Amino acid sequence: MVRNGTPSIAALSRSLAMLEAILKDRDGRSVAAIAELIDMPVATAHRQVTTLVAEGFLARMPRGRLGPGRRLLSLMQSVDEKQLIVAAAAPVLHRLAASVRSVVQLGTLENDMVTYRIKTGRGASDFFTKVGMQLEAYCSGIGKVLLAYQTEQDREAYLATGPFPALTSNTITDPELLRKELARVRAAGVARDAEEIVEGLACLAVPIHSMDGHVRAAISVSRAVPGRKEWQEDAIVEMLRTAAVEIEASL
Repeated sequence: MVRNGTPSIAALSRSLAMLEAILKDRDGRSVAAIAELIDMPVATAHRQVTTLVAEGFLARMPRGRLGPGRRLLSLMQSVDEKQLIVAAAAPVLHRLAASVRSVVQLGTLENDMVTYRIKTGRGASDFFTKVGMQLEAYCSGIGKVLLAYQTEQDREAYLATGPFPALTSNTITDPELLRKELARVRAAGVARDAEEIVEGLACLAVPIHSMDGHVRAAISVSRAVPGRKEWQEDAIVEMLRTAAVEIEASL
């Protein structure tokens, strides 16, 4: 096969196909059965498996089954899933920012704090956040999304650290009120920051679901209040959700 004028390596393609098929197998199929499934000669399949085991990408398990080897497991542990989400999201969010003509951001949760990983759009250089900056989660749109989609145990542990400092007159500081707000966020799939972190700033945010279905990132659109144009909230939320679906699909 040739892509962009560069020929692929057939043997490597076959090895990757066998590796993928074995890791996806949930029925305990034999190597011969998997070979038939992916239209590979049985003798070739056995050679591929022998090589993958010898190189540590597969391991022989009890009852003749095959599973991930130490080398593959080591590689998997070195992958930062949040960075994968950032890489997938960057081009999508640049396009979104151009469409909404506002600041668009992506954040993740670390140690109960929002880490901002992408910031783009009109006015981004003047915006108070910076890529790599950490801010409290309870008072921002992105933070509310990430808290809302935590496990109940983690969410309750976070709420137990309240009451929370008021950053503006609109900040939700009472843990019980925040609990109700997070329940609304989870039910609606969208969070709102109504001048809760900075006076004169409004924000809408939606979740990004990772490959296992968990929410490990959120994206937002922010604007000054009052803005020069009417804040078309429904339209902005729809654009955010469309962007989220595109990011999730690319993962």
